[in-house]
Amino acid sequence: MEIFDSLVVIFASAIRLGVPLILACIAGLWSERSGVVDIGLEGKMLTGAFAAAVVATFTGSAWAGLLAGVTASVAVSLIHGYASIDQRANQIVSGTAINMVADGMTALIGNAIWSQGGRTPQLPDSALFQPISLPFEAALAPVPILGPIYSHLISHHDLITYFAFAIAPLTYWALYSTRFGLRLRAVGENPAAVDTAGLSVRGLRYGAVMICGVLVGLSGVYLSLAQAAYFQPHMSAGKGFIALAALVFAKWRPWPALATCLLFGFLDALSIRMQGAVIPGLGEVPVQAIQALPYVMTVVLLAGFIGKAIPPKASGVPYVKER
Repeated sequence: MEIFDSLVVIFASAIRLGVPLILACIAGLWSERSGVVDIGLEGKMLTGAFAAAVVATFTGSAWAGLLAGVTASVAVSLIHGYASIDQRANQIVSGTAINMVADGMTALIGNAIWSQGGRTPQLPDSALFQPISLPFEAALAPVPILGPIYSHLISHHDLITYFAFAIAPLTYWALYSTRFGLRLRAVGENPAAVDTAGLSVRGLRYGAVMICGVLVGLSGVYLSLAQAAYFQPHMSAGKGFIALAALVFAKWRPWPALATCLLFGFLDALSIRMQGAVIPGLGEVPVQAIQALPYVMTVVLLAGFIGKAIPPKASGVPYVKER
């Protein structure tokens, strides 16, 4: 049972660590399915986390922080959309600029307000999204196997976590079972055909960019108002880039994206659990090697198991309306 309990703890940690990856990955899926490459997920995540923490600090409300974080992320997404869609700028350069600006500006503004190196003060419980206990959790807790699974893996997560797990099936349904999803996928493959049909390529791409902003903003909110209780510089720690890697690994499909993000969350949880581990004959594993494990495994998985990943045909290509 000790091994089972350890696995439950690792999987529960994997869920918590996988939530920001799931939200950011699905966000990138919406944007890239419409033909707009979004390298700026990392910067949007940081922006959302910072705005959420700042507003929650002053108001003491988690919902006010969520609204601020999502709004800030959508605003940054619209800037990226304006550069990519209207101005037909290089989308990789635009996303990279967003990452650099967000990384520096959040630390600069945070330090200017609180003089704590860019870190916000510790948030009170009222400004955080608290875990939710599902029905029958206490009754099932003593039951072997089923009790720990229900208590730690299914119950006792916050609202954003449950939304993250719901967003994959919702995205699948929206993309493959609705008229809007069909048009969105079409504009990422052949925008000229969509334009010929009398639909607005610009409008569809802006819609996808805004959906992307909402979801990646939620991932930032989760970092500062659920996973932690503050904002600190660089707290996204490359999660936006791992989410992009997961998106490529999943070949721009919702269900594989969910599974891949959980896999990366599991690797992250495993690396935390392995810190201080001793290998017979070699001694204690260096902390740096353990911390690098998720990133090394990301490269290994992408290099060895993904096969050929083909993005939407119009991905990264600005559309110029024919006259």
